[in-house]
Amino acid sequence: MIDETLLEVRRYDGPGFQPLIFFNAWRVAIMNFTEELLPANLHNVERHPQTDEVFVLLRGQATLFLGEGADRLERLYAQPMEAGVIYNVKPQTWHTIVMSRDASVLIVENADTGPHNSEFCDLLPEQHQFILQHA
Repeated sequence: MIDETLLEVRRYDGPGFQPLIFFNAWRVAIMNFTEELLPANLHNVERHPQTDEVFVLLRGQATLFLGEGADRLERLYAQPMEAGVIYNVKPQTWHTIVMSRDASVLIVENADTGPHNSEFCDLLPEQHQFILQHA
């Protein structure tokens, strides 16, 4: 076994979001399917005013939903993800993700990203319908 001063090896097979590696100002996490990510269960989007957030689909299927709007979500887009492709969600971009039950996504973001420095916006019925149609 290689000493952790040379190599950190992390794995996560549980449901939902789990940060695994921290270094200075950033972290690497895995997000696996959870019931909260079913299209019918999505009720809001989030954004991070001061940081990018990188998503990489590792397996399964996933769609990023991205939105424009200053104070609230005004326009919504669907971006189906391809495995191994890097998707960098820019600061101030409303977003959420829908995943298949076998999906896993790698996430890289600022280590202190959380509810205290993120913003949330409830989906309007027509926006929720858009997600249901494009998931």
